[in-house]
Amino acid sequence: MNQQTLIAPPITLSLARCLTFSLANLPIAALSIAVFVYLPPYFAGHLGVGMAMVGAVWMGVRLLDIPIDVLLAVFMDRTRTRIGRYRFWMIVGAPILMLALYKLFMAPPRFAAAYLITWLLVMYLGNSILYLSMSAWGATLATQYHDRSRLFGLITAVGVGGALMVLLIPILGQSFGRSDAQSVQAMGWFLVGLIPVTVGLAASRTPERTVRDTGGPKFVITDYVQVLVKPDLLRLFLAQMALTLGPGWMSALYLFFFTDAWRFTVQEASVLLAVYILAGIPGALGTAALARWIGKHRTLMVTTTAFSLGLFSIFVTPKGNLLAALPTMLWAGAMASGFGLMIQAMLADVGDEVRLNQGKQRISLLYAVNALASKIAAAFSIGLTFPLLARLGYNPAEHAVNSPAAIHNLTIAFIAGPIAFVMLGGICMIGWRLDARRQGEIRQALDARDAALEIG
Repeated sequence: MNQQTLIAPPITLSLARCLTFSLANLPIAALSIAVFVYLPPYFAGHLGVGMAMVGAVWMGVRLLDIPIDVLLAVFMDRTRTRIGRYRFWMIVGAPILMLALYKLFMAPPRFAAAYLITWLLVMYLGNSILYLSMSAWGATLATQYHDRSRLFGLITAVGVGGALMVLLIPILGQSFGRSDAQSVQAMGWFLVGLIPVTVGLAASRTPERTVRDTGGPKFVITDYVQVLVKPDLLRLFLAQMALTLGPGWMSALYLFFFTDAWRFTVQEASVLLAVYILAGIPGALGTAALARWIGKHRTLMVTTTAFSLGLFSIFVTPKGNLLAALPTMLWAGAMASGFGLMIQAMLADVGDEVRLNQGKQRISLLYAVNALASKIAAAFSIGLTFPLLARLGYNPAEHAVNSPAAIHNLTIAFIAGPIAFVMLGGICMIGWRLDARRQGEIRQALDARDAALEIG
């Protein structure tokens, strides 16, 4: 019998197994810092590309890329190969992403918009394949309510390690006499080398649990429509948009704010960003533990509120004082680490309910919809902030002198956007119904049906 039609036994989620699988998130997390924090300023400041063009292209590519995730998800959930369903896609995505990153980080000076459009599209394709396959695989790897919080908490914590690795490059670069531009290029080489190692280990050492569909192989469009309009999924979609746009807004303005408004050097700003990211390790593990106590949706409401309140401390923190800025960065980083992992774990619970109702695996589609929300929000985080700063009179060019009014506008823009969007993300969780009790009932029904299919 083909291994794809067997009902695999539940997989024991040891710490070693979870950590090995989590390695796939190292390059994904590192990429998010290198690409979204350092690459746009590098294009605008060092390569001489217009800031408005970078913002417009970035937003346009994100919007063009939107249908790709849904199409990928449909193919993923219907894939049948000898090496598994999601393992196959993870292996396919790695070389695509590696090529795109090389082209972006080694881009020529004053490149045309067509160059940026092409390689951003390829990068997002490779990144989508890796993200969707890892997320869907993780949802089928961990089947219990609290196991999912634990697994996705570890995935997030391991991802912090990847982000810290890439942050060490500009921090240590000046010590070795490397310019800021050379450090950005070194980030690209680091990512290209990291992907085959981490993805290869995760794909080769992790078992994949497959289940048999009971709804038949026929493609029924109404099944997909029912999933897409499901209220729980729409709620998570809005929450993901808000919780991506808030921190993404900060990322887009981070170097500008920390160097010109908070008066830190690029190296000091990188150190503070490393602190923010490092706080994600205890933050992710603490968030996962809190979710076991009060539930995932309540945990998300707590962390979004705490994050927003913590940002107000920026107004009373002395400028250029590294030690004074540390508490703010530690607090914000710890709270923000729980956003994505809670939504991913909650999506897995929704996936169980969908499979119970339809008899088919749709988990990739759910994570694709979640990725759409992230992409739309990420597009607007750069597509809105860069043109906004230009209208507010801020000049991002190297060695530019900005007026006090422009610096004030930069500060308000840096703080107001994240607070508004992050609070909105927490509000989306009011009235959430898929708690531990309900998910346990769904899981029990699924396990009973899977066992009956195996006996039959």
